[in-house]
Amino acid sequence: MLATGYTLSATTALPFAEAVERVRVELQADGFGVLCEIDVRATMKAKLGVDSEPYTILGACNPPLAHRALQAEPELGVLLPCNVVVYVRDGTTHVSAIDAERMLSIVGNDGLGPVAAEVRARLAAVVERVAGA
Repeated sequence: MLATGYTLSATTALPFAEAVERVRVELQADGFGVLCEIDVRATMKAKLGVDSEPYTILGACNPPLAHRALQAEPELGVLLPCNVVVYVRDGTTHVSAIDAERMLSIVGNDGLGPVAAEVRARLAAVVERVAGA
């Protein structure tokens, strides 16, 4: 897994559709539900007439962790849910999740540290399991 400035990323040998489904399964195994799904390819085609490779954004939420975070910082909702993306570039399927520690560091609330670390660890585990599939 590669940690960039704001994501936890990996490639997988899974085809795109299987990777999206596997991300759903792995998120659920770590207590996350998928609140929303955005088919970026279909949206770009419909709105701009642009053809592109598959790209899906899954908006994931772990309710107990979200509750803890919102108790510490009520305006944190602007940064929720935690997005996980699955996309194809040059024939390779990629999976990336937000690095919650990096994202929540901008808030400047030390009370979010433990929640951010737990979210990061869980999302990293999801990405790693999908990459290893």
